Amino acid sequence: MGSETTERNDTLLGNGVIGILAETVNMWERRAPLTPSHCARLVLGGGKRESGVNRIIVQPSTKRIHHDAQYEDAGCEISEDLSECGLIVGIKQPKLEMILPDRAYAFFSHTHKAQKENMPLLDKIMEERVSLFDYELIVDDDGKRMLAFGKFAGRAGLIDFLHGLGQRYLSLGYSTPFLSLGQSHMYPSLAAAKAAVIAIGEEIATYGLPSGICPIVFAFTGSGNVSQGAQEIFKLLPHTFVDAEKLPELSAGKSLPPHHQSTRRAFQLYGCVVTSKDMVAPKDPSRCFDKADYYAHPEHYRPVFHERIAPYASAIVNCMYWERRFPRLLSIDQLQQLMKNGCPLVGISDITCDIGGSIEFVNKSTSIERPFFRYDTSTNLYHDDMEGDGVICLAVDILPTEFSREASQHFGDILSRFVTSLASAKGLLELPSHLRRACIAYTGKLTPLYEYIPRMRKTMIELPPTPANSLPDKKYTTLVSLCGHLFDKFLINEALDIIETAGGSFHLVKCDVGQSIDDMSYSELEVGADDTTTLDKIIDSLTSIANAHRGDPNAAEISLKIGRVSECGIDDSMDKVGPKVLILGAGRVCRPAAEFLTSYQNIDQVHVVVASLYQKDAEETVDGIKNATAAQLDVSDTESLSNLVSQVLML
Repeated sequence: MGSETTERNDTLLGNGVIGILAETVNMWERRAPLTPSHCARLVLGGGKRESGVNRIIVQPSTKRIHHDAQYEDAGCEISEDLSECGLIVGIKQPKLEMILPDRAYAFFSHTHKAQKENMPLLDKIMEERVSLFDYELIVDDDGKRMLAFGKFAGRAGLIDFLHGLGQRYLSLGYSTPFLSLGQSHMYPSLAAAKAAVIAIGEEIATYGLPSGICPIVFAFTGSGNVSQGAQEIFKLLPHTFVDAEKLPELSAGKSLPPHHQSTRRAFQLYGCVVTSKDMVAPKDPSRCFDKADYYAHPEHYRPVFHERIAPYASAIVNCMYWERRFPRLLSIDQLQQLMKNGCPLVGISDITCDIGGSIEFVNKSTSIERPFFRYDTSTNLYHDDMEGDGVICLAVDILPTEFSREASQHFGDILSRFVTSLASAKGLLELPSHLRRACIAYTGKLTPLYEYIPRMRKTMIELPPTPANSLPDKKYTTLVSLCGHLFDKFLINEALDIIETAGGSFHLVKCDVGQSIDDMSYSELEVGADDTTTLDKIIDSLTSIANAHRGDPNAAEISLKIGRVSECGIDDSMDKVGPKVLILGAGRVCRPAAEFLTSYQNIDQVHVVVASLYQKDAEETVDGIKNATAAQLDVSDTESLSNLVSQVLML
C-alpha cells in the first residue's frame, strides 16, 4: 500500500491536469475559479510546455455563470470524473464524498482557525492524503490578500441594501426612487446594475426625496476593499461627503417649520466615512486619540460611535474588520437607547456579516432570497418582515456571487498567474513562498505553519457552562489575550507549551489569524490552574515571552493582556493579614510608597497590594518588600476592580 501511495503521488501531483469543481454548497454559488477565457489561455496558449497545464477537466454544471459549452470551446473536457487531475480547484469546499485521495485541492476551506464546523473537512483531507491550499492565505509581496472578493461584496451589499431601503421607507409611509431598484443578482452584469443605480440617482436629482426622511446620511465604516466597493456604488447617486464633526450641523438643518417639512424635498444623499478616531476616544480625557496606541492598548479607549455618528445616521454600512479586544461599534444597549431618543437610523448593511461582532444585535446571517431581518429594539425581538418598529439589517455572507461573471473574471485573472505552479509542482518546495505558506496540509499532513490546529481543536470540546468560566475542573482561571505573529513564527505553540508544562489547561475563546505576513494575529485563551501559584507561574512565563526582545523590530514580538482572575487574583494568605492598601500601577513612585507603608511603625501588619496590567511589572515593584503582594489587574474590568477594592482598607 505504501508503494502504491508513493507512486500515485508521483504520477498525479504536478501532472499538469487541472479539475474545476461544480459548486454544490450553496444554490446561489455560480462563480468559477477560472473562466473559459482563462482556460483557453492555459490550455491553448502553448500547452504544458509554456503554462505548466496540459489538460483542464470541468465538472458539468447547469447553474455556473459560464456554460459547459463555453468551456468546451476553450479546449476543456467536460466530465464528472476528475480522477485524472492532480490539481482540483473550486470556490467553496466540495462535498466530503467528492474528495479524491492523493490530489491537491485549492478552495476557501475556512479551516485554518480550527473552525469547528469545518473540521470534518480537514479530517477528510488528512485521511485521503490530500494537499490543501487555501486561497484566503495567499498574500502578495506587500502582504495583502491576492484572492479576495471584497469590492464585489461591497458593491452587491450596497445595491441590495438600497433595494431593501426602498421597501422599508414604503412601510414607513414614504415613496422613494429606491423602490424601483432590484437586488444585484437581478441584473445580467455589474454594468447593468450600476446603470440602474444611476437611473434612480437621476430621479433623486430631478424629483428629490421626501423631507420627512431627510437628510439621508450613510455612515461607512472601514477603508478597505469592501468599503471602497460600497462607496463606489454610493457615488453613483447625487451625494456629498461630510466629515464626522459636521454631522450635528447637517442634522440641525432638518429643523424646519411644519409647513415646509411637508413640502420641501432634498435632492441628494450624504455620506460619512467613519475612521477609528470617530469610533472611540481615550478614557483619560486629558489624552488625544492616537491610532497606534489604540491598536496596541484598546482597553484604554471607550466607544463613542453611538454618540458621535449613529445619532445622525439613516443607514450604517459596516465594512470594518473587528476583533473582540476592541470596543464594539454598536452594542444592543446603545442601539436601544438611540432608537428611544428618536435616532433616524432605518437600517444597517452589515457587509462583514460578523455574527455577534462589531454590531452586537446581528445574531445570524441572511440569504440572498431573504436578505433582511428586522430587529425591534423596544422588544428585543427579531422578525423576517419589513413592517413594524425597529431597524432592518442585511447580513448576507455570500454577496460576491451576485456578480458571478465579473467576480469570476477578477478571481481567475489572479489565480491563473500561479495555478500553473500548483499544477506542475511535484513537491511543496518547488512552489514559491506565498503558495507554500497557503498550504495547510501536504499529502495528508499538516504543514509546520498549521500544526497548532489540533491543539486548538482539543480546546473546542463542548464543556458544561459554569458561572465563572468554561474550565470547570480548574479552581482558578483567567482570560489571556495574545496579539502578534502567533502562527507564522510559531509563538502560539510556545505559549501553549508553557500552559501545559506548568500543569494548566486552556480553552480557546477567540482566534483571528492575520491575513498577511505583516498582519498580527489575535487569540483569547481561557487559562486554568488548580492553584494561584501555578496560575501565577503561567502568567509570568507568558509575560516573559511578551517582554523578550521588545523594541527589536526583527524579533518575533508578542503582546499580552491578562484579564480577570476568578476567585481573586491575589494569594489566599492575604486573608490572614491586617489592613490592606491597594496601589494601582507599578511606576517608579509605587515602590517607595509600598516600602513606606509596609514599614510604618504605628500600624501593625499593613499589607500592600500593587496591581498592574502586567503581572511582571507588579512583581518587580514588590520584590523584596515584606508584606507586599503583586496582583494582575485590568482597571477597565470593573468587576475585578470592585472585587479587589472591596478587600482593602485604602486605595
